[in-house]
Amino acid sequence: MAIAAVYLYPLGKTVVMSFQDMGRRELWTGDPAPWVGFEQFTNILGDSEFWWVTFRTVVFMAVCVTLTMGIGLLVALLMRKLSTWVRLVLTACLIAAWSMPLMVAASIFRFMADSDYGLINTLIAKVVGEDWLGHNWYLNPVQGFGIITLLVVWGAIPFVVVTLYAALTQVPQELEEAAALDGASAYGIYKFVTWPVIKPVFTMVATLSVIWDFNVFGQIWLLRGNKPEPEYETLGLYSYSKAFESTSFSQGSAIALITVLLLSGVAVYYLRQLMKTGEVE
Repeated sequence: MAIAAVYLYPLGKTVVMSFQDMGRRELWTGDPAPWVGFEQFTNILGDSEFWWVTFRTVVFMAVCVTLTMGIGLLVALLMRKLSTWVRLVLTACLIAAWSMPLMVAASIFRFMADSDYGLINTLIAKVVGEDWLGHNWYLNPVQGFGIITLLVVWGAIPFVVVTLYAALTQVPQELEEAAALDGASAYGIYKFVTWPVIKPVFTMVATLSVIWDFNVFGQIWLLRGNKPEPEYETLGLYSYSKAFESTSFSQGSAIALITVLLLSGVAVYYLRQLMKTGEVE
């Protein structure tokens, strides 16, 4: 019952609303909204703005996932080389960063990227000159998304590192030692001994990262002062904008449903790959 109340009912309500034309009047009066069939989906899929937002979301997600998984894997591999007490300190720091509330983390990054007093501008100015003092990172969406990406990756790396390090502890050391004695290089040991063991975990973490980064909302919302410009909208923000700023609740629901379908396809693909890996092993 709890699962139905928390997940199934909102999902079902979203599906129903996406086939209706619910506006402010229906929301306030409780009158039944007229059914319009697939009209909302037709309007959305025929809108070039929707496809630009989708493209922006996919690119942003791909960059975040690539950086998160790449840095996370490198740090996890590094942790194997550290002494016990250094590894414990690093793990504690990672958990502390992971447990930091999003609002606090966003406030820190807003201060770091502040045009007048930001640490980033100050450090760059000391290296390349005073022209960077007063630089506004968010005037250029590419630079603005760079700051947002730093926040997203910073918040996701701890989970990736801890999970991948746990997977690395399951790699048999005797196999790595035997490969080294046979003359295998460090890369060869990783490719033929380490990677096959951690690949299923890496795939699952990558899948979660794709889903999380595709649905990024709070980071952009908070860094842009609760008023993201259109060029900073991803699908989640675009759906919110249509539903609450344009008061087209049904159109916002339809966009949200399309997002769910896109993510379901990604999840099914990765799960199939994971099942194939298990069959090969």
